[in-house]
Amino acid sequence: MFRLMPSILNCERKILCVSARTLMLQEHHGMAILQKENINVPPFGVARTADEARKQAERIGGKDYVIKAQVLAGGRGKGRFDSGLQGGVQVVFTPDEAMEKARMMIGANLITKQTDHRGKLCEEVMVCKRLFTRREYYFSITLDRNTNGPILIASSRGGVNIEEVAATEPDAIIKTPVDMSVGVTAEIAADVAAKMGFQGDCAKQAADIILKLYTLFRRTDATLLEINPMAEDVNGSVYCMDCKMLLDTNAEFRQKELFQLKDSKQEDPLEIRAAAANLNYIRLDGNIGCMVNGAGLAMATMDIIKLHGGEPANFLDVGGGATVDQVTEAFKIITADEKKVNAILVNIFGGIMRCDVIAQGIIKATKELNLKIPIVVRLQGQSF
Repeated sequence: MFRLMPSILNCERKILCVSARTLMLQEHHGMAILQKENINVPPFGVARTADEARKQAERIGGKDYVIKAQVLAGGRGKGRFDSGLQGGVQVVFTPDEAMEKARMMIGANLITKQTDHRGKLCEEVMVCKRLFTRREYYFSITLDRNTNGPILIASSRGGVNIEEVAATEPDAIIKTPVDMSVGVTAEIAADVAAKMGFQGDCAKQAADIILKLYTLFRRTDATLLEINPMAEDVNGSVYCMDCKMLLDTNAEFRQKELFQLKDSKQEDPLEIRAAAANLNYIRLDGNIGCMVNGAGLAMATMDIIKLHGGEPANFLDVGGGATVDQVTEAFKIITADEKKVNAILVNIFGGIMRCDVIAQGIIKATKELNLKIPIVVRLQGQSF
């Protein structure tokens, strides 16, 4: 067994973060959903032009606003725009300032720790009223494989990267597995709110919000519902200051209204093309194209490439039932950026997948694409 290098782990985290089984909603859609559930959120509006941002600030009123870039990536606050602006979350004090910051954001690419070097195009911003908070907390609901059900994750340390808190202060993380036959009761919600640090009337408000969030989580087939931060303002009211929602794509047939909110423009065009061909593809920053069957083998293959000093250009899992045409399409997707990919590694273990189908697809692809780059092929298993 070899120890995985940090660069390998970072590569794998990126793949896990963009699982093909989930749909991420834009923050403003999540906030609107919370509003419909009668959950306190700051007054906000969405702007697709700089002038709209000014008008939204005027509508909201007051003197303090937060302008938030709407891109499907975490780490926005510490990100940077290719326009030169630092930070995808900006505090401003007048509608005219809101307009100027929006002008620098809209149409620019925001680069964060969760994007590649190209970043994500910001096509709209959310203009929020700035609330002055007394304390900030973290709360989320997700699915836990260890308990085979939902789990409530909370902390008194909100407004920061929860992964960093978990690494440096594990005792600050509160985990409460949920028995799905019982759900989240008023007693459980009150207990979690108290452990988070809420007191008095704020504890009652927080418990009520927790109950509503769990109901929403179940009803929408969510895999993650994250509020960071959940905050107590100076007037003693509890608010959800943002909302991150991931939905299970297997539930699209019964969540059609929510899936209409999908922002396809935020997705990589090659990933959309791959999904249409029933291929699991994620673009990476290296120069060695990969085509593998099975997610585990694909990640192990990338580990080996990294271990020997290479950089994978992609994650591509053809699955166990790929056809010749799918294999050909996989090659077309891998080689779409001809200047980037200068070699392809095919690693197939034919348990279910037939190796002869892979071979036929490779032959067809090389003829159609007139490939001139090296292709290294390992086939082992059925029909070989």
